[in-house]
Amino acid sequence: MSPRTRFVPTQIRAYDKTSLAEAAALIRAGEPVAVPTETVYGLAADATSEAAVAQIYAAKGRPSFNPLIVHVADVAMARRLVAFNPAAEALASAFWPGPLTMVLPRLPDCPVAKLASAGLPTLAVRLPSHPAMRALIAAAGVPLAAPSANRSGAISPTRASHVQASLGGRIPFILDAGPTSEGVESTVVRPGEDAVALLRPGPITAERIAAACALPVVRPQGEGISAPGQMASHYAPSKPLRLDCAQPVDGQFHIGFGPGPCQRNLSSRGDLVEAAANLFAALHEADASHFTGITVAPIPQEGIGIAINDRLRRAAV
Repeated sequence: MSPRTRFVPTQIRAYDKTSLAEAAALIRAGEPVAVPTETVYGLAADATSEAAVAQIYAAKGRPSFNPLIVHVADVAMARRLVAFNPAAEALASAFWPGPLTMVLPRLPDCPVAKLASAGLPTLAVRLPSHPAMRALIAAAGVPLAAPSANRSGAISPTRASHVQASLGGRIPFILDAGPTSEGVESTVVRPGEDAVALLRPGPITAERIAAACALPVVRPQGEGISAPGQMASHYAPSKPLRLDCAQPVDGQFHIGFGPGPCQRNLSSRGDLVEAAANLFAALHEADASHFTGITVAPIPQEGIGIAINDRLRRAAV
């Protein structure tokens, strides 16, 4: 049976030494495994194997022109894959390990599968901080390609149960280490000599990036897809989603922010960091409810609120 049509029983195992060893063995056998990061759960596979990377695309139904993020165990592993410039050095020093992905030129002898970078001359790399993902990379002994562990275009998973609901029967193993902490995907940047291109907003804000490398941060316009998270429609529930609704609407699941009536509040005290951590879980709950649609309260366009609004706008397309 081809990777595109295969169905497999999916195990969910609590994260410990035994389950980590099982997950690493599956990675070495060319299988994809769902694993938590500090941002969302990722669907990880051996980034150096074209066949293993193809399993990620097949399980997610992901278009092959959409590149993946490759996760590394340390900066030394990243240096074997991509070329660092001074801005990249400064950003790695400031934010790694953590929720920052950098798109950098592939080295001529980069061992990562071309499919992982969608045939582009660049590669998206990240050094995660979550102990489960760090341990899995070390145990597998290879960099891991890992997009979010959900069907392409759907709501990102912040819990193992979200992964099971989306990819159950398509992947063999989910490593469960509880809810993720950040709640939205990593910030993606392309460091240059004169500026840093912000390709996807995330937990690391543009202001912090600019301060760390002493360069302006710009938002490219009109580019093709050069990094994950740039597709116009993404992170979407199955129900209609309306944004900037200050009040609940009859028959709609209302996701609130700050004080006020709602079915689920991202943060009753108006904390944007708390709201980001709760965003995708709230969307999953709303999508599974009996309501016919979803409304979301206005979210301030500042700090990590910029990343929240980016995900909501793409989800509402």
